[in-house]
Amino acid sequence: GWFHRDLSTDLTDPTRGQWQKTILRVPLILSWVVPQGTSHDMKYPGEAAWRICKSTNSEPRAAAYFPVRGNSCECKEGYQGNPYITGGCQDIKECDQKEEHGCFGDCEELPGTFQCRCPEGYQGNPYLTGGCQDIKECDQKEEHGCFGDCEELPGTFRCRCPEGFHGNYSISGGCFKSVNTGRSGLIIGLSVASGPCILLLILGALLIIRDIEQHKGKMMRQKFFNQNRGQLLKQLVSHRADIAERMIIPLEELQKATNNFDQVRRLGGGGHGTVYKGNLSDLHVVAIKKSNIVVKREIDEFINEVAILSQINHRNIVKLHGCCLETEVPLLAYEFICNGTLSDHLHTGALGSLSWDDRLRIASEIGKALGYLHSSVTVPVIHMDIKPSNILLDDALIAKISDFGASRYIPMDKTGLTTITAVQGTIGYLDPMYYYTGRLTECSDVYSFGVLLVELLTRKNPSSYRSSEGDGLVMQFVELLAEGNLAEILDPQVLEEAGTEVEEVAILLCHA
Repeated sequence: GWFHRDLSTDLTDPTRGQWQKTILRVPLILSWVVPQGTSHDMKYPGEAAWRICKSTNSEPRAAAYFPVRGNSCECKEGYQGNPYITGGCQDIKECDQKEEHGCFGDCEELPGTFQCRCPEGYQGNPYLTGGCQDIKECDQKEEHGCFGDCEELPGTFRCRCPEGFHGNYSISGGCFKSVNTGRSGLIIGLSVASGPCILLLILGALLIIRDIEQHKGKMMRQKFFNQNRGQLLKQLVSHRADIAERMIIPLEELQKATNNFDQVRRLGGGGHGTVYKGNLSDLHVVAIKKSNIVVKREIDEFINEVAILSQINHRNIVKLHGCCLETEVPLLAYEFICNGTLSDHLHTGALGSLSWDDRLRIASEIGKALGYLHSSVTVPVIHMDIKPSNILLDDALIAKISDFGASRYIPMDKTGLTTITAVQGTIGYLDPMYYYTGRLTECSDVYSFGVLLVELLTRKNPSSYRSSEGDGLVMQFVELLAEGNLAEILDPQVLEEAGTEVEEVAILLCHA
């Protein structure tokens, strides 16, 4: 603060020295703390230091100014502003000046921090100038699905059949030599002139070509089966003959089930792949997931996860019928659930709203399924992407956890996973502790489950919701509960049907 007093008397006082007068002309800064343990035994209550910090992104700061010790406030790391007013500490937008913060790649804002990564098609260190280098896909073109001529482009590449060839350059042997039009005319003329003999020769040649193509296809399927560790999967499930028999599904079976992956059979798609509806020969209706490109070094891990999921048997987890390893990217066949997702029922309104009793039951079913994944299977599984769009509902509104594309299992001798790559979770649901520790545990799923429960009570999307002060859905929910104003954010239908029961549930949720 500044001195607000008339100092003219002091300045003209002959008893004061020149240095004292000079000091009185200089503005002074007031430094203060909430006192603790002074000589007069002035102690503040334990929560007082938190109460003076009004911004949700602030925290007490210990200080020691003789003769008084105590606390003041400061914005948390990654925030700036005034910690003594509500909403005073604002997230520093590092990505607006990313290079000043040492990011020379793609920058993503995160609460209190940021994430920097190389753009798609580049690799290296995004924190160095020129640290992201173009991936030379053409140096290992076959690993990137190119079996023709490969041309490097900035951040990507182009593949085409060699000149004079046509066909599918994305598979080995898929490019065929183009037929010369002059020769085609000669063959037609000879066919007309020579009659039935030439026709028989052509038919024979076509049959031979068909047999060759079938043989090539069989060899290609066997190649992918071996490449995708098919023998390893057989070994992992060999202790259960019934599982081994149904788990590995031939490609031909899935092609028939989906009419060769007809777009009419397409149910949808997401970050982990495209899903088709199929009818297997055993009359099971399944959802067939065609995953995005799988990195070769992750194949062994993928097979281990399939083996684990094949042993999961819980009424609230979508059942895995089997997988096909005869394609470049493995295919998964899941139990087909036809009544949409929990997100559809909460947010679109097309499928009707859920009653309070249904919401409580669905929450209980999801919790039981997570408990099963974390503690009842042979090797614990972290789902890593619990959210309403990954919860399917059947005709009886029974909840079933789906989409294990981001899931990881925890080895028996560990309590969590430390990741070095970006997690495929969803902003708003992802455990904030991951940003600080880099570790994923069962608690990561529990946090996402808690966010889902808040969404069930409020019918608001945590990925997009922001309060007038800029707080997210979870922070706003906790603050309103503490202030006794929870009704401001609850779904009106929940208020009408639940009565006082909803507050009991909210308190349990915040203390879980």
